[in-house]
Amino acid sequence: MKVFETVASFREWRGEITRVDARVGVVMTMGALHEGHERLFDTARKSCDVLVGSVFVNPSQFGPKEDLSKYPRTWDEDVARLRRVGVDALLSPQVEEMYPAGFSTWVEEEELSRGWCGAFRPGHFRGVATVVLKLFHIVDAHDAWFGLKDLQQFWVIQKMVKDLCVPVRVHGVPTVRDADGLAMSSRNRFLSPLEREVAPQLHRALVSAAQEIALGDGSVAAVSAACSRAKMLLVSPWNVQYLEYGEHEGCRAVLAAAMLGSTRLIDNVKIESSEERT
Repeated sequence: MKVFETVASFREWRGEITRVDARVGVVMTMGALHEGHERLFDTARKSCDVLVGSVFVNPSQFGPKEDLSKYPRTWDEDVARLRRVGVDALLSPQVEEMYPAGFSTWVEEEELSRGWCGAFRPGHFRGVATVVLKLFHIVDAHDAWFGLKDLQQFWVIQKMVKDLCVPVRVHGVPTVRDADGLAMSSRNRFLSPLEREVAPQLHRALVSAAQEIALGDGSVAAVSAACSRAKMLLVSPWNVQYLEYGEHEGCRAVLAAAMLGSTRLIDNVKIESSEERT
């Protein structure tokens, strides 16, 4: 695996990939990799000839009161993991190169990014869309894979690619969970032992809401009631920011974000019709 810390050196290597029919894929991460990331890379590896991974802790998607400085950095472990899953090239640029002095051009999706996490993290999706589009241009990939745990982020990226005619196919990979249902996340390491025992309640509440909605009449009142009942399952020490219904291009889901101590957890569960369940 080749490791590149500058855009120029990566682009020089990228220019040497001369096979016309070679499909280049990319998986973008902020590091602190876990088994969920491995699933992304394993899925991508099966579908492309050249696989690029990126590790970049993107400061523009963190708010002023958020945990940028505390976000886990596990460089040596990340490199070893990426070598193990068969990544061909790792791009890890410096912040100063991605956001040089005088940087003032931003990408902002104005519909899907407004609610849910967008309401609690102003500017977050502007930072996500900007860095993802920038990395798309740098890597010049044909395909990109993103985890569906960050479902709103996936929808925003889908919309950006469609609206801006970005020539890349975006693929979603299902959430990887621990045996008790907790969605794998780099932030799970911040949970105390007691919080870790409580954390799977978020997934169970979402499953409850999704099942109730799937069996209901589909009315706004019924959907709202199902979400409200599920939210009531998350009592102290939970601080629920939202637990709500969402849909985009035929995908229906219940999405949630909640604080457990100082750790913010997000998750979602797809609502399956009776035909999909059989």
